[in-house]
Amino acid sequence: MTGKQRILTALDIRQSDRVPLYIHGINEATIVGIGRHLTDAVPEPKQFHDLDDAERLQLMNVLFLIHEEFGVDGFTSFEINQLEDLDVKYAKDDWGVVYERSPHGLPVVYGNPIKTTADLDRYRPPLPKREHLLLLDLARGRFAGEKALFWLMRGTFVLSWRLVGMSNLMMMMYDDPGSVHRIAEMTVRFNLQMLDLLAGAGLDVLVIEDDIAETRAPLISPAHFDEFVAPYNRRLVERAHELGLKVVCHSDGNLWKLLDSLLECGYDGLNPLEPQAEMTLDRVKAYCGDRLCLLGNIDCAELLPNGTPEQVDNAVAQAITDGGEGGGLIICSSNSLHPGVDPKNCIAMFEATHKYGAAS
Repeated sequence: MTGKQRILTALDIRQSDRVPLYIHGINEATIVGIGRHLTDAVPEPKQFHDLDDAERLQLMNVLFLIHEEFGVDGFTSFEINQLEDLDVKYAKDDWGVVYERSPHGLPVVYGNPIKTTADLDRYRPPLPKREHLLLLDLARGRFAGEKALFWLMRGTFVLSWRLVGMSNLMMMMYDDPGSVHRIAEMTVRFNLQMLDLLAGAGLDVLVIEDDIAETRAPLISPAHFDEFVAPYNRRLVERAHELGLKVVCHSDGNLWKLLDSLLECGYDGLNPLEPQAEMTLDRVKAYCGDRLCLLGNIDCAELLPNGTPEQVDNAVAQAITDGGEGGGLIICSSNSLHPGVDPKNCIAMFEATHKYGAAS
């Protein structure tokens, strides 16, 4: 089977020739760290925005090489070069959200464009830009149908709180629910337009990134989730299915109180199954593994940064035992391969998936 066939079979909750391997997200430093085991042609480990054009091309080539050499079955794409620099420290996206650059990973939300109802009345959302699909285009050309192409799309909850601020959004759910729905409608209309572009560009799997929980519980009540989030993301799921795509829900944290609602949304998969948040593979598999493909949950908080390759090997073997029966499992980390992970442990995860995956 090709990697694409393997991924799509798993998302259908069917058994493939082996458990698929996937990288949900990976930072620049980790690309360089793993890449040095394969080639000398790697750039210095810097943030993407600090690289020149030649270094960016080199970094993307190393990322593609990692997927090829280690038999990773799916490739993740997302918007690149979408931030406008305001100065050396801050940048702004097309939505008007301001971010503070970080030397350790993704930029952090710093400023929100909508602070009052008057701001909302004046606000005009952006339109999707075809040029933001550059990484997807490059991956499609490089892998030529051999690997499943994923796209990370921010969901309704994340886009909404970025526009108005997390605390403000939560207060509005009580004090001004009409505005919360107006904002959610803006986000889903944008995402539906983007979805049509993605389908035309050859996408296979949409990942709706909508982090909505911490390690103990969801960030909002199940009732608020069902009112302000689920109906909008469900529209994305339904449209993606109409376009022939698979859809994965991504959220860190303890999702048990929301899991039935997520199932009702019609997702094909759930990622990343954070073990520190009680999202253990055996328990989730028993609850809904016949309805959702499970993508995860190799620990990137402690194991991949501080463990040994032998411990990673054992963890992958256990994950396949806990979640691989009957198909519907894709091995990846419990979030991204962030700058704190040990490249040798990432390689151990890749190799163990090939070693144990065919026996599931």
